[in-house]
Amino acid sequence: MRAYLVPRKADDQLYGEVCQVPTRRLPDGDVLIAVRYSSLNYKDALAAQGHPGIVKGFPHVPGIDAAGQVVQSSSSRWPVGCEVLVTGYDLGAGRWGGWAEYIRVPADWPVALPTDRDAQWAMAMGTAGLTAALAVDSLIHEGIQPGTGPVLVTGATGGVGALAVRLLAHVGYEVAASTGKKDRHDWLKRLGASQILDRNELVAPKDKALLSARWAGAIDTVGGSTLATILRSLRPSGCVAACGLVGGPNLEISVYPFLLRGVKLIGIDSAWCPHARRVELWRRLAGEWYLDNWTELCRVVDWEGLVQAVPAILSGQLVGRTVLSVAP
Repeated sequence: MRAYLVPRKADDQLYGEVCQVPTRRLPDGDVLIAVRYSSLNYKDALAAQGHPGIVKGFPHVPGIDAAGQVVQSSSSRWPVGCEVLVTGYDLGAGRWGGWAEYIRVPADWPVALPTDRDAQWAMAMGTAGLTAALAVDSLIHEGIQPGTGPVLVTGATGGVGALAVRLLAHVGYEVAASTGKKDRHDWLKRLGASQILDRNELVAPKDKALLSARWAGAIDTVGGSTLATILRSLRPSGCVAACGLVGGPNLEISVYPFLLRGVKLIGIDSAWCPHARRVELWRRLAGEWYLDNWTELCRVVDWEGLVQAVPAILSGQLVGRTVLSVAP
């Protein structure tokens, strides 16, 4: 099979290459899937570098998302010929992932491809779409309803951020989008953002325990000082769903926003999201939350394009979603 193989890790350089790999090297599992599409996520690019916090052993095949057709199965849940998608779990991290023409996974991992949706759509959504859906669902659960005030999305031109902007607007929220890419303001407005902020506006002095209450809620893909600023800027009973840490893993903040405004911080983990909840959210993404202009959010690349896209996403040059056409 053709796959993007990372043979080893050394000096933070990319060592992956597209090559032919015997399918017998696939890990054990209940279901063999012929992959049609995969996608590129920031976590995949780190895996392509052999990041020790993600990759458990070498050689390795990245790709935390995959969609295709079951071609071999020992599980009655997944007969040969059914269309499925797999996101998260240990795919592309502890086990070989979707940047290959085949994956083999446990029977508990796949989700049936929703009716009337195809594999390319599934990978345009992928982990990013599931993460955005989890974040929106969490805000709704915490009482942040459309009409309660503006909801901020940080890192708005990235995969999760762009899908969050579009999904929030689709559901009926007033959306504020934060980005460092000035040339993408009009694009974000087309996605549904009514307000655009430069990301530097979310850098506030650390000595202020509370800031002006601006946001009813937020979906933060950045973390670090940005997340601390958002928490200090939430309105009373506001909530932020945190799902990224490109700005750093540490959170320096006092308890004042939590005690004086009753704000909430919710962590979003799409990788190990319970199966029943992910099935429900995929149903919504394919149904009432379906984004009819999803193609504006993604570009499709071949294997050569994937190799070029890996360093681009690491340097913050990509916007939206990058979908890999594994088997046209």
